[in-house]
Amino acid sequence: MPRSDTTSASPPQPSPSPPRPGPPPATAGGSTGRLSHWLRYSPAQPLFRARAARRLAVLAYRRVTDRRRFGAQLDRLCRTAVPISLRTLEQAVAEGRPLPPRSVLITFDDADRGVLECALPALKARGLPAVAFVVTELVGTDLPSWQQEAAFLTAHGGQARALTADGQARRLAQLAALPDPDRRRSLHELRVSCTARPPRQERLAPEDLRELAAGRVAIGSQSLGAAELRRCDDATVRTEILSAHQALTGWLGTAPTAFAYPGGGYEPRTAEVLRELGYRLGFLSDHRLSRRLPEQALLVSRLRVDAAGGRHHLDTVLSGLDPALSRWRT
Repeated sequence: MPRSDTTSASPPQPSPSPPRPGPPPATAGGSTGRLSHWLRYSPAQPLFRARAARRLAVLAYRRVTDRRRFGAQLDRLCRTAVPISLRTLEQAVAEGRPLPPRSVLITFDDADRGVLECALPALKARGLPAVAFVVTELVGTDLPSWQQEAAFLTAHGGQARALTADGQARRLAQLAALPDPDRRRSLHELRVSCTARPPRQERLAPEDLRELAAGRVAIGSQSLGAAELRRCDDATVRTEILSAHQALTGWLGTAPTAFAYPGGGYEPRTAEVLRELGYRLGFLSDHRLSRRLPEQALLVSRLRVDAAGGRHHLDTVLSGLDPALSRWRT
């Protein structure tokens, strides 16, 4: 049975045979639950799972609001995978030593309070490590991210001259694709033209980051304001990275060594600044498995996973079947 690099596993117990494929119950999480069920018991799943054993799975959670469901996912990981720490991955890359089969690294984006209030207790109960990536200008505030704010404003009648596409999703994609000054100007126009105001969202404070770090959740950077760095000029790219780096170093007393690219895509100017600052790992959000020994330390793939999803969802994400289907659909 796979073992975590952080805890001792119980003696192996006989596993019951999996149920034969059949129609999922009507309450199995709607269409997403039904799809996860069919993927989990499809003939392709064993083939994908065998291939995934030779890969590294870096899980990217965005929000954790249900401690019970998240805990069930962690229990599943402890039974079927080898949870590792950020330090273990850093050492493997530095030494050129492949990780054990079925290695999994748990990460969180945005680091809202759900990481502290829901995820941390579940992780500590199982002795598991993780990584939380922080947008530093949100720390100690009750502000939504600019993506959350834009989604709310466009859904409540906000208008901006540069956003001409039909449908909210397309307008939000347009906004993200704008050069950074145009994005900021369009966001201002959305605020002015919308009478409603987005709900506040309590964020982590510096002392919360220190509590996470003490609980073996490493703190990484996700830049100052999570701007789309590919759409920023050179000066803005450097400011976004350096300001966040200095803030985290001041709050934690140690410099961060891991970075998650805002928007999830690689940006070469960002990587150059990260190297200057001594970052050891850079993470994408491309919904792919990574190599057990990543070839490029600043281009480590991650898998998007829903903390409220069931075990079928988690299994098909870990195997790579769900990511493969997502790529086929697009």
